[in-house]
Amino acid sequence: MIGGASGPTPAGVGQRNDSGSQVSGVARLTLVSHAMTDAMAASRFPVDEALNALGRRQIDTMGDIGAAEVALTAPERRARQTAELLGLRAQVDHRLADLDCGRWRGEVLGGVRPAELALWLAEPGSAPHGGESVVKMIERVGGWMDAVRRQPGRLVAVTHPAVIRSAILLTLSAPPKSFWRIDIPPASGTVLHFRGQVWTLRAGFCQR
Repeated sequence: MIGGASGPTPAGVGQRNDSGSQVSGVARLTLVSHAMTDAMAASRFPVDEALNALGRRQIDTMGDIGAAEVALTAPERRARQTAELLGLRAQVDHRLADLDCGRWRGEVLGGVRPAELALWLAEPGSAPHGGESVVKMIERVGGWMDAVRRQPGRLVAVTHPAVIRSAILLTLSAPPKSFWRIDIPPASGTVLHFRGQVWTLRAGFCQR
C-alpha cells in the first residue's frame, strides 16, 4: 500500500522554472499495473470493466509503493479503482489510457480473424482492429515520459500493462517488436528513474 500520498498537482508534471529552463534533479516514477479483471482472466480484449474479486484481493497483498508528491491514474474504471484501493488521491491523465483495440473491444482472442491477429502481433505499426497501433501508443507514452522527467520528485501512476511495456521499451531503447516479450502482472509495480539524460529501470518491486 502507499504511505504519505498527497493530492495531485496538475501543473507539476512538465514544469519549468522561472527562467524557462528545465528543472534539474532525479525523477522517480512508479508505474502500477491495475489489478485483475474478468476480461484478463478470460483472455478477452478489455472494455471499461471494474476489478473482479481476485483483483481486489491482489491489492491487499501488494507491497508498499512508498510516498509520492504526485499521483495519476489512467481514465479506465479498473485503473481508477486500483488507485482508490491503494489510498491514492489520483488525478486522471488520459495519456495513461490503455491501448485502443478498436472493434476488438469485448472480443475473446479466439473470436478475432487469425490473419488479423497474426498481423497485429507481428507488426507493431499495424492496427487491423481500427484502433491504436503499438507504435502510436509507444509515441504517446514517450511524450508523457518527456513531460514527467522535467519534474524531480516521486510520482505514482496507476495504468495498464501496455503502457508499462511501452515505458520499459523507451527506457531500454528497445524496438517496438519487443513489446509482446514483456510480461506485466496485474497489481504489480515497475520503478523508473530519470537521472541526468537517461531513464533507468529498477526491477523487482511492489510484489510480496
